[in-house]
Amino acid sequence: MRYAFLYRNRWFLVVVILPTLLAMLYYGLIASDQYVSESRFVVKNPSDKPNPASTIANLIQTTGASSGEEQTNEVMEYIRSRTALNDLQKRFDIRAAYMSKGADALSRYGAAWQQDRFENFYRYYTHKIDAHLDNKTGLAVLEVRAFTPQDAQTINALLLDFSERLVNRLNITANQNGIVEAERRVAIAEDRVRRARVALAQYRNQESILDPTKQAAGVLDLSDRLVAEQSSLNAQLQLMQAVTPDNPAIVALRGQIAAIGHQIDVQNGRAVGNGGAISSKLVNYEKLQAEQEFGQQALTAANTSLEQAQAEAARQQFYLERVVEPNKPDLARLPHRLIQVITIFAAGVCLYLIGWMLVVGIMEHSPED
Repeated sequence: MRYAFLYRNRWFLVVVILPTLLAMLYYGLIASDQYVSESRFVVKNPSDKPNPASTIANLIQTTGASSGEEQTNEVMEYIRSRTALNDLQKRFDIRAAYMSKGADALSRYGAAWQQDRFENFYRYYTHKIDAHLDNKTGLAVLEVRAFTPQDAQTINALLLDFSERLVNRLNITANQNGIVEAERRVAIAEDRVRRARVALAQYRNQESILDPTKQAAGVLDLSDRLVAEQSSLNAQLQLMQAVTPDNPAIVALRGQIAAIGHQIDVQNGRAVGNGGAISSKLVNYEKLQAEQEFGQQALTAANTSLEQAQAEAARQQFYLERVVEPNKPDLARLPHRLIQVITIFAAGVCLYLIGWMLVVGIMEHSPED
């Protein structure tokens, strides 16, 4: 009777009872404890200012919904990447941590059927690291599983350190283009001012003139004084000729007026009238001076743009804020032994029932002999 019962229910025993017994054996006696270290962080911008009237819960949610959400996603992608694993291997013997002889053969890395290659270890690593966004608080959650509490905490802390360095690199990359472009414009403006000053100095040396505008003003001022003096002497001459026509000083006075007239012509000739006149030099001088002034204005504008770019870069600086530091667990959270056994039992029952219904359906629709 016993053997007949077992034979009739052999598929139930194979599909349901046997896997459940194996699961009870493995999770009850063999499966190693795994400790989970958890940390929470958010990438923020200094310009993110929470509403003072908000509640504590709203403050946390506002923090997560800051302008650094995109950077937070980039950090989580980095944590799950091969680059993060490479960085970990440089600072911590993570392979030894996950190849611990104290862990069971199914849980630890380096099974007999598995080659010790980076890609295999990376696939194993992705099952031990979990980085996700908590939709309730808006914070990024990093969970690290390991076979000892110290290893779990160490790996979690190192990943946060690497993430902070990543955010700093992202800041440099994001702000570099704007600042470099502004610095390039400043360099161009400085070169323009330098060339304008050199050209102006060369022109002054070539023409032996310091400032044609001031010199022309001085010449014209002197000419005006000579004209005024000549007019005064002409008035004296007319008076003398009217009162004392035979005065011998008249000849000297006429000579003095003629000399002053000659000086007036000389001064006017210095200002205008020939190729060596100050007026002919003034045109080129004003062009060179205008170029220098325009260059100086461009330099001022470029320096202002550089200051604005630097200020904008400072406002756009993101930083990683650790809301919850990596903890050192004192109780193993994994594996969920009872849940795993119940899950395997339920899966076996479902599979058995599906198979049983398929067999019954086939038998019902099969032709009778």
